[in-house]
Amino acid sequence: QPLLAVMVLLVISAVLSAIVDNIPYVATMSPIVGELVAAQGGTAQAESLWWSLALGADLGGNATAVGASANVVALGLAARNGTPISFWTFTRYGLVVAALSIVLAAPYLWLRYFALA
Repeated sequence: QPLLAVMVLLVISAVLSAIVDNIPYVATMSPIVGELVAAQGGTAQAESLWWSLALGADLGGNATAVGASANVVALGLAARNGTPISFWTFTRYGLVVAALSIVLAAPYLWLRYFALA
């Protein structure tokens, strides 16, 4: 069931990318997604797995300070300019942003690759 696989990959990628930096996560998952796409014959719906991985990892990385390298840089710049942001303050706002982003990405993937394909 390609749609189920896309949605599960999107959510799992978002959650794991919030915990682990998104670059090593995507590097680890790329061969697995490549195998899944090849197993489904490289159809447009199968190719949507790549977008699911990319969107989940990218948008989920906004949830915590360690989710993306840019977050660490932003916290460092804020501290250097006299406005330190704690990990939990960042996470409190980041979780909302990441959740809303994933909620918007899911219908996009469904519309683009399944409903209107």
